[in-house]
Amino acid sequence: MTGASDLASGKGHHDENFPVASVLIHPRHRPPILAYYRFARAADDVSDHPTASADEKLDILDGMRRSLVGESDASAEAVALRTTLAAYRLTPQHGLDLLEAFRRDVTVLRYPNWDALMDYCRYSAMPVGRYVLDVHGEDRAATWPASDALCAALQVINHLQDCGKDFRNLNRVYLPQDMLAAADVDVSVLGAAQSTPGLRRVITDLSRRTVDLLAAARPLAGLIRDRRLGLEVSVIQRLAEDLNARLSVCDPLCQRVHHRKAEALGLAARAAMRFLLMRMGIGKTSLVPVRGS
Repeated sequence: MTGASDLASGKGHHDENFPVASVLIHPRHRPPILAYYRFARAADDVSDHPTASADEKLDILDGMRRSLVGESDASAEAVALRTTLAAYRLTPQHGLDLLEAFRRDVTVLRYPNWDALMDYCRYSAMPVGRYVLDVHGEDRAATWPASDALCAALQVINHLQDCGKDFRNLNRVYLPQDMLAAADVDVSVLGAAQSTPGLRRVITDLSRRTVDLLAAARPLAGLIRDRRLGLEVSVIQRLAEDLNARLSVCDPLCQRVHHRKAEALGLAARAAMRFLLMRMGIGKTSLVPVRGS
């Protein structure tokens, strides 16, 4: 039987838009984060595989679920995560939530409205932030709302960046159908060489909504007790804000929206310096409340 490894894309955590267990994270926290990432990467590759059948994908994802909860050892990535969860006394729920999102990627090709898209993000993106916070022992009540907003923003940004590729390769459209209809846009335009004026309006409108998510996420870095994790979150926040600003003026069908390495490093350095100065009580502190170091 085909397994997740047979459908692997070859991508790793260094290939993602945003930092994953970067050197900013304390070494003791990197192994559980990377175990979760490898599990997520494997499941994502399954759901996005261009030639595997829907039934085959769903069978593999169910095998990952059973391996995660201890009913099977068929999935190496899920067994590795299960072992990690036991060692760190963490819940498997964040992994199970991700699998729900990947099942939807196989079976749901359109989202009727913003609320439906946010419900998808509840499973595809928010569990990632929640898991990382749990690994660090952070206060769930204090940090999860802002983390959920940041993770949803990152997900929408990814959807907008890849809207053409998702449609061409997978016939998958995350742009809400009611927004496309209001702009008199047929999904087929996502396969064109450049956006129509109507599609540009939809992308711009989604970018504006993402501004609100990023505003809700802004306090997160200062709410995190672990200084190194707060530093990484401040970098991710800044990278997301810059990408979202680009999407408001650039056409993802024909223009580069992803950061080049030098651009990302420059933005990260400035965000990190600003965060550290705030933690030391230097400069404007009103944007990021500090709760310990």
